[in-house]
Amino acid sequence: QVQLVESGGGLVQAGDSLTLSCAASGRTFSSLAMAWFRQAPGKERELKAAISRNGVITYYADSVKGRFTIFRENAKNTVYLQMNSLKPEDTAVYYCAAATPYYSGSVYYTAREYPYWGQGTQVTVSS
Repeated sequence: QVQLVESGGGLVQAGDSLTLSCAASGRTFSSLAMAWFRQAPGKERELKAAISRNGVITYYADSVKGRFTIFRENAKNTVYLQMNSLKPEDTAVYYCAAATPYYSGSVYYTAREYPYWGQGTQVTVSS
């Protein structure tokens, strides 16, 4: 079983930066493809960034491309989401998710493909 614990959320102003962290345990971290989803009130959970097991392949949703960066430190069993130029529309609960693809360069794009989830961390961006 994989456990994921997010941290780093908070209240910031528009234009600020914030870095979220997700610490994984219970499985060799390099066997996990990781992702960050977010869910705003009344909306579906949406994928915003994903990274392959080997860290070579990344994916970003158009809404965050150029502003957010996903990266991983396998030695620390942690994946990060660096968020710059934050906007009020980035306000949401951010969830870390993990999957165990066979191929090291695979990323997944839908929530159903990630069997492991963290508890979420709130990010609020004021205007």
